[in-house]
Amino acid sequence: MIDPFGRSISYLRVSVTDRCDLRCVYCMAEDMTFLPKSEVLTLEELDRLCGTFIGLGVRKLRLTGGEPLVRRNVMSLVRSLGARIGAGGLEELTLTTNGTQLTKHAEGLAAAGVRRINVSLDTLDAAAFKAATRWGELDKVLDGIFAAKSAGLHVKINAVALRGVNEDEFDRMLAWCGEHGFDLCLIETMPLGEINEDRTDQFLPLSLVRARLRQRWTLNETDYSTGGPARYFDVAETGTRLGFITPMTHNFCESCNRVRLTCTGTLYMCLGQEDAADLRAPLRDPELGEEGLRQAIRDAIARKPKGHDFVIDRRRRAPAVARHMSVTGG
Repeated sequence: MIDPFGRSISYLRVSVTDRCDLRCVYCMAEDMTFLPKSEVLTLEELDRLCGTFIGLGVRKLRLTGGEPLVRRNVMSLVRSLGARIGAGGLEELTLTTNGTQLTKHAEGLAAAGVRRINVSLDTLDAAAFKAATRWGELDKVLDGIFAAKSAGLHVKINAVALRGVNEDEFDRMLAWCGEHGFDLCLIETMPLGEINEDRTDQFLPLSLVRARLRQRWTLNETDYSTGGPARYFDVAETGTRLGFITPMTHNFCESCNRVRLTCTGTLYMCLGQEDAADLRAPLRDPELGEEGLRQAIRDAIARKPKGHDFVIDRRRRAPAVARHMSVTGG
């Protein structure tokens, strides 16, 4: 699949649910209204859609949420997709999680063919973690992270940089990740969804964070890439990697190779744009068949925009995109 700007689309992110067992302040409102189950694709339908994308050239697939592991029987989907890893199919199946369910599922993920996971963790301070997630328990997440490590999964920690929340913790987090062999990726907050918070107060440019970290750590540039938007550095003192995702201060649109599928069958060609394609209708239309579904996907890729329009602006209080991050899985 080639988009209008010559980019090969080989990476699909699939939000298997919009539900989550946490309410992170930059991601969700506290009183979230979730989708009725009648609007959500079955796991079998998601599996079929993913299979169609794989047939069209998707080689990396990431399961997201919400929190993907809270969806009932989601491991059946993981196992089915894991069986597609190999010649002519997927090169990699990965997962982004908040870690709360990993003690239960880490071994199953590894057995299904998942080799690495991203865990969202913005702070190592229990009180700050509870405040940032509204009711999360840090110890439960840490237990999950170490269960994943024990199962042989490579763990990358994702932390959203939030001014006044965790900006004084990055030295500690980098040291902790180095101690346990985890990579760390820092992410600028993005203006998605109404969250009853002022993101202009939360926003922390990662150029400033990187400059601060270089006062203590030796960060060497590297060509390492996971196929995502992060720019990585080798941390000389720990032997691990530090990544920066900067959609606000330096976007990564020129190399974008991904699209995002929601649990309702809506395909977003860009995280920062509202244009979307409905794949649920062709998926469920027996007259169209597999070729009709493939054509619907091709037509959507032909509309992929050049880039997003994210901006943090004190004069514009509304988010750049109205939907919450949990809808498209980041």
